Parts: sequence; structure tokens; C-alpha cells
Amino acid sequence: MGSRLYTVGRVGRFAYSTQSGYHLLITLDEQRQRSVAYHLLRQLGNDGLRAAKECAMPRVCVFDVIETMLDLQALDPHFQRIFGDSAARQEWFQQLLQSALVATVTNAYTDFGAVGKAALGMIAERRGVELGDDDRQQILGAVRQLPPHPDVQPGLERLRAAGFRLAALTNSTEEVARTQLNNAGLAGYFDQILSVDAVRRFKPAPEVYRMAAERLDVPTAGMRLVAAHAWDLAGAQRAGCAAAFVARPGKVLDPLSQRPDVVGADVRAVAEQIVALESDTPD
Repeated sequence: MGSRLYTVGRVGRFAYSTQSGYHLLITLDEQRQRSVAYHLLRQLGNDGLRAAKECAMPRVCVFDVIETMLDLQALDPHFQRIFGDSAARQEWFQQLLQSALVATVTNAYTDFGAVGKAALGMIAERRGVELGDDDRQQILGAVRQLPPHPDVQPGLERLRAAGFRLAALTNSTEEVARTQLNNAGLAGYFDQILSVDAVRRFKPAPEVYRMAAERLDVPTAGMRLVAAHAWDLAGAQRAGCAAAFVARPGKVLDPLSQRPDVVGADVRAVAEQIVALESDTPD
């Protein structure tokens, strides 16, 4: 007989068979149960010991990009100059997200860059502003040059040092995301940079998170989305993923959605909680 183990951090299921014919099927929903399973597997000898070591394997941490890691406030001077109001930047981004959601619900996918350009035109028309081609290009070009929040690099380093696999998952195209993360000095932290373009549906559609899990070769429950947006976290959790909320200023959780088990003020704080929660071996 072969051996197989399926486990997800502190919550999962063991389905394990040894060459001697032993079989274990243990559903885990608490640390105590996980610890019991760990020691049972060790008692099965070398095969069980290998499986026991696997039981401590943490989830893959999958990061949203814009606002979670990259700071949109860098666009404020452009919006101040063009619209006379830096708050137009927030209005534009909300319109972009709304248009992306409509595109997904109505099965009319257009890449995120085109949606962003259209949203910019809508804001200009709403505010009665004449938007020139140079103005559009300055804003959309600056989106590729966004700086990281200062807490992001230390948080990513903490997770990598603790042995976590990291990936990025974005509504932008892969080409734009790679450019953004390269310019921000973050691309090297990620095993994969994944785009919704692969399934032609925007987050929070469940197909996006399932695609990410497939590309990462884990079940959806083997993935933890790290994001500053409640709608993104809700989509990931309803697709079967774990979640971590980065509570950037002005960002709040949706009370109608499940509360993530990790909530922190920034990526560094979230990383510390994830390491404490998932990277230890049961006693």
C-alpha cells in the first residue's frame, strides 16, 4: 500500500495508509486534535514520522497587490493636479472596482488596465474635468511605479525566513503585476505571480482562488489570502481559503462575512501572527 497525507496547517484531515496496512482518517479542527494525530503518526514508524513532519506544513501565503502591498497614495499628486482634489484618486479606485465587479457578474471581461482607463474617464465626466491623453498616461503609468508600504518587505522577509511559500494574486495582468512588483523591489519574494487574466474573471469570483490553488499545487484550504480588502477576503474564504486582514487606515471588515483568524495593522504584524499560528510543530 502507498501512503497519502492531506493536511492544512492547524485545520485539515489525515488520510494515511502504511505498507503494513494501517489506516488513519482523522479530521482536525483544533490544535489538540492535530497534536494527537501527530503523535499517532509517529508511532507508525518511519512512514508515520515522515507524515508527522508534513502535518506541520503551513499554508501558502497569497498576497493581494494594490493597497495591501503597494501604496496608492503615491498617485495623489497627479489627481490633485488634474482634478484639483486628491480625493478623486479614491473615487477613481472605487469606480474601477465597481466596474470590475460588473464585468465579472455580467461575464464581460476586459483587462484591469482597460477598466482603470474607463473608470478614469467616468470620474472626469462626473466632475466636469477635461482629461487629456497625457493626463491619462501619467496616472496609468504611475500605477506601474507604486512604492511598497514600509511594512511590506519586513513582513515578507519574516514569512520567508520561517519557511512559508509566498505568491501574489492580482486583478491586474501578469505583465503589469510583474512590472509593479519589480519596480517596488518585491518580486523576488514570490514563488509565483498570478493574475485573474488566466480565468478572465476578477476577484472575488471563486474561480480566481481555485486557479491560484491549482497553480500552487495545493487545495484551496492550503492557501491563505493576505489582503486589505474585505471583499477579497470574503471571496477567498467562501472559496475555501484561510484569510488574513491587513487593516490599512480606512479599511474595515464586512460584518456579514466570516472574520479572518489573522487581523493586523500592517503586513509585518500579520506576518508575525501567521508564523505564530502555523509554523510550529505540535508538542
